[in-house]
Amino acid sequence: MEDNRRWIPVAALAPVLWGTTYYVTRHTLPADSPLWGGVLRALPAGLVLLALARRLPRGAWWWRSAVLGTLTTGAFFALVYVAAQTLPTSIASTVMAVGPVAMMLAAWVLLGQRPRLRAVVGGVLGVVGVAVMLLGGGDGAGLDPAGIAASVAAMLLSSVGYVLATRWQGEVEVLPLTAWQLVGGALVLLPVAAVVEGAPPALDGRALLGFAYVSLVATAVANVAWFAALRHLGPTPVGLVGLLNPVTGVLLGTVVAAETLSGRQVVGIAVVLAAMVLGATGRRRPAVPAPPARTGPLTTP
Repeated sequence: MEDNRRWIPVAALAPVLWGTTYYVTRHTLPADSPLWGGVLRALPAGLVLLALARRLPRGAWWWRSAVLGTLTTGAFFALVYVAAQTLPTSIASTVMAVGPVAMMLAAWVLLGQRPRLRAVVGGVLGVVGVAVMLLGGGDGAGLDPAGIAASVAAMLLSSVGYVLATRWQGEVEVLPLTAWQLVGGALVLLPVAAVVEGAPPALDGRALLGFAYVSLVATAVANVAWFAALRHLGPTPVGLVGLLNPVTGVLLGTVVAAETLSGRQVVGIAVVLAAMVLGATGRRRPAVPAPPARTGPLTTP
């Protein structure tokens, strides 16, 4: 039987890459265009993956792609864009680390997967570590309530979307599943961006490079790794590995953006890493069977 623990490094790739998007968004992308920012991040990544997958949705996957795309891509990217533009890198990334707990609860409700004690303890420790990092930095004064609200909403919506993807993904391979979500989310977001924000923002060379990175690397590559890990590990351990997101954000903000790293944040990082190791490396769950080869339309439940 396959040892699914070897998928943990694959799962770790996604939150590390996502953690870099806070700095890139804040320092290279145009401000005040969160909706177009979400479209320009998701659509190129989705089209590239769709060209590689060479497969369109069929049957129920048209509406499923729209639902998952809205939760994990369209609304999520727009909200993260707002958070990245209104909050310090370290704060924006640490708020998102509550996601593992939300994913555990969503998996319990939607999949009937009651979390193990190790995972619960790991999730609680993760929240403690997040709180220590959030309260310990010098950037905590005068936080923008809209940025905090955007971070919380992004975390909740994406957590539900990831669990729904786990529930449905046995029918399709990872590459088309990821491509459909990205394209679907972008297409849902595009008319909203046009109505609310008008024409797309003008992009200089720095912004084009920023969008190329967040779309092709921190979205296309990261999302394929994330959904592949979800297939083999399930939402609880993958969610806990996602705690690497705030660690990356804090360290990148400290090294590159000269943000303050206090002693409390160092302790918080240590607690977060301990929580990840405790909760994500316990007894493995059975792998989700790979979908059979299909030559006709998808069979929907």
